[in-house]
Amino acid sequence: MTRSDLIEQLAERKGLSINTAEAVIHEIIGSMSETLIAGNRIEIRGFGSFEIREYEGHTGRNPKTGLEVIVKPKKLPFFKTGKDLKERILESGN
Repeated sequence: MTRSDLIEQLAERKGLSINTAEAVIHEIIGSMSETLIAGNRIEIRGFGSFEIREYEGHTGRNPKTGLEVIVKPKKLPFFKTGKDLKERILESGN
């Protein structure tokens, strides 16, 4: 599902205009992004949680050349599925 699909589905299900649905989705995603950038965690009960995980730098290898490369420390978003969503997916057989 893309952002456009989500906007269309919200507009259709709740009887909103596309512009209003787009503004709602934009605000939600923007708020979530700002929260993660600030280093805070997001938890949506029944769906899952988002957090930023920090990874230390290390020495790796370029798979093409085999040469050693330095991998810098980094911060990446991480999503953990909520119990309810996990159970619903397992029950659906997909």
